[in-house]
Order: sequence, then C-alpha cells, then structure tokens
Amino acid sequence: NRGNTLPTIMYQYFMLILTFFCYMSYHLSRKPISVVKAELHQNCSKIPFNSTHWWPGATPPKNHTKNGTWCDFPPFDKSNYQGLFGDLDSAFLVPYAIGMFFSSGMIAERVSIRYFLSCGMILCGIFTSMFGMGYFLGIHSLAFYLMAQVLNGLAQTSGWPGVVTCVGNWFGKQRRGLIMGIWNSHTSFGNILGSVLASVFVGYSWGLSFIVPGIIIGTMGVICFFTLIDHPDDMNFVPGDKEDIKYQCLPNYNSTDENEEKELESEQKPIGFFGALKIPGVVEFSFCLLFAKLVSYTFLYWLPFYIKNTSTLSPTMSGLMSTLFDIGGIFGGIVAGLLSDYTGACASTCSAMLLIGALMMYLFNVYGSVSTAVSITLLLVTGAFVNGPYALITTAVSAELGTHEVLKGNAKALSTVTAIIDGTGSIGAAIGPYLAGMISKTGWTNVFYMLIASNFAAMLSLSRIRGKLTLIYHIALSNMLDGGFHNI
Repeated sequence: NRGNTLPTIMYQYFMLILTFFCYMSYHLSRKPISVVKAELHQNCSKIPFNSTHWWPGATPPKNHTKNGTWCDFPPFDKSNYQGLFGDLDSAFLVPYAIGMFFSSGMIAERVSIRYFLSCGMILCGIFTSMFGMGYFLGIHSLAFYLMAQVLNGLAQTSGWPGVVTCVGNWFGKQRRGLIMGIWNSHTSFGNILGSVLASVFVGYSWGLSFIVPGIIIGTMGVICFFTLIDHPDDMNFVPGDKEDIKYQCLPNYNSTDENEEKELESEQKPIGFFGALKIPGVVEFSFCLLFAKLVSYTFLYWLPFYIKNTSTLSPTMSGLMSTLFDIGGIFGGIVAGLLSDYTGACASTCSAMLLIGALMMYLFNVYGSVSTAVSITLLLVTGAFVNGPYALITTAVSAELGTHEVLKGNAKALSTVTAIIDGTGSIGAAIGPYLAGMISKTGWTNVFYMLIASNFAAMLSLSRIRGKLTLIYHIALSNMLDGGFHNI
C-alpha cells in the first residue's frame, strides 16, 4: 500500500510512542538501587529509634545507643559497605556489557523484535522484583542480591537493540537527530519516574521500591507482545523517507530497478561482528561512548547517595533531588539532536558538549553545596551536558552507522551496530560505578576528577573523525575560493 501515507505516519508515531514507554520502563526498573543504597546503610546515630526502620523478622538490639548500624540492612551494615554497593553495581553492569557486546544485537537480528522485547521485559520484571522480595523474606545473603543483579543485567540487554532497531525500521534518515533526540528522553523520564517511585517507598518498605517497577516493566512487556509491529513491511507500508535512503544507498536508483531492489533485499543477511567493526566511525564512537557512559552511569548509581552524604537531606529527598540531573538530561539530548541535524557534525557536537560537561562537573563539585538554588541549577545544567553526548551516540549516531552507505541498504546490520556501540559503552558503565565506590573512600573530589578525566578521554576518542571533517572543510573552502578567483 505504497501510496497510503496517512496510515504509515500513524503507525510510525505509534511505534515511536510504544518503544518510548518500553525503554522508559527499562530505565525505571534500573533506578531503584541508587535510591535504596542510602537506606541500606546510613548514619544511624541521627535516626530516631522506632519501629519504622525495621524490616520483617528483624530483632531490635537491646542497646541501640552503642550500635551505630542498628538501622542498616545486613549485609550492608559493615564498614566496607561502599565496596559492597560497588559489587552490586558491577553484578548488574558486567553481565549487561557482555550480553550487549556479544549476543543481544545478533539475537535481535535473527528473531522477531516483538518476541525479543516482550520476553526480555517480563524477565526484567521478575528479576527486579526478586531483589525487592529479599526485604520481605528477610534474606541477608549477599549472594542472593548479587544473583538478582546478574540475572537482571542479562535480561536488560534485550532493551536497547530491540527498540533502536524498531525505530530505525520505521523512520528513515531525515531529521533523525531531532526525532531520536526527543525519543531518547525515555532514558531520563525512566530515571525520574524510577527515582520518584523508589523514593516514595524507601523510607518504610524499600522492597516495594523494586517490586512496583518490576510490575510496571512486566506489564509493558505484555502490552508490547500484543501491539508491537517489527517493520512497516509487515503491514505492506513503506516508511516515510525510505525512497530517500534508496537514493543514498543504491546509486542511480530509478523506478525500473524495482526487481533488482527486491532481489537485493531478499539476499540481505545479518552482518557479522567483525563486519560491523569495519563500518567507518563505529570504533571511534564506541570508545567515546565507553567514557561518556562511564560518567553518566556513575551519576545514575551514586548521585542520590552522594547528595545524602554531602547534605542534611533524607534518603527520600535525596532521591527526588537527583531527578533534576535527569530533567537536565532531557533537554541536553534534544539540543544535541537539533545541533547534529543542523550542522551534520555529530563528532563536533559531542566534543563541545563533553568539554562543557567537564567544566560543569568541576563547578558542581566545588559549589554544589553552597545553597539549594545553586545545587538545583548546577544539577540541571550538568545533567544536560553529561547526558547530551550519551543520548546522541546511542540514538542518531547508532542508527546512522547501522544504515551506513557501505552496507548497501542492508537494514539487518542495525541491531549489531547498536549492540556493539552500546555494549562498548556498557563496559564503561560497569567500570564507572565500581571505581566510584572504591575512590569515594578517599573523598568525593577524587571521584569527580575521575569523571572529568573520562570526559576528556571521550573527546580524544573522536579526534580522528574531527580531523577528517576539518580536512574536508579546508579542501571544500579551498576549492570554493579557487573557483571564485578563477571566475573573477
């Protein structure tokens, strides 16, 4: 039904909204651990001795005044609690990185996205709730919580390759930066809602901080199963600007090439891991995302805990305060997408935002505790410049590279390219929170130095691409001037 564009547009935006809520629920279910950390271990000497700080089956100490950890939840009541929190983060992020890098993208190319996403979301719901059930069952074994994190990390790998591939199938290249910049706000919205939900329950029953998000993502998995459509071809539709892509990827295309096009599409095969690495820009942006995601996920997992330990705010208020960082991230992702659309220079856009982001992190560390107003302002601005490059690379850049002209229109490469880029970034996501847990013992200023250094490393990763763009610009300018003088 190639001439019927209205249903195509309706389905396009329905899929955009559906995948938005799907991936928002993924991040919603990841966020509780960062809020609950402040409840699992805190300064009990400042807490009134009452029953609201006990978990089911707990036995209150006889002399709590001499017990500085009476309100903490074992096994996180020990002096090495920061290291244990780092272990929890790594137990989620290392399997996530491995799964993203080596399996999820290739699986997503070979099975229905609808099945892949639905099963993954239901499993995420089960394993997220599993962590929260430890509270109600009175489980104090570290191994139990580590296992819940490992299983959840593996299940979460289903999300990103699936939703990016679906959006890439339904939308072409035109205005992709803006569309995906807005769409990518699902990450920040998920973090915000996850923080709010976790903060609501953390003060009196932190197990619900996990169980409620688990129910939400599981429910979204069921909705996805009954409503998601993998590709417009399944509805005999063509995405709005597919013809534009034909001209870009198939030189000298015209209406008489229809049979050749069908033959080409029928011969498309999923691209291999090493084949994807040969696509220009994949390696550079992968390493850039490694460092950018290191920074973003350190904030994701440690910001509420940092606010709680550097202020007089409660765990609930610390969790709510941390949402300002993600609110700033929404605007940062949209601005990054707009700049990339209008300039066509993704690498330069990322580099500029990374540089400003490093400056903002320094200012937040030095002046963030001066006043509430200053803290709010710095959280918003820092969130925008930290999450902007991360959002741009994981959406518009990944989709662009996954449909690069060297692939000759092979749409099946998108999942693998997306998984490689985000999988490499997830290595940084696993390293960052773990390092923060270790380095924070020497002072939070050192943690910020580590994050600032990571931003500069991300900028260096794109230096070769920026160099090529600069060379092309100078050649074009030289040719233009030569042509102008010749005409004179």
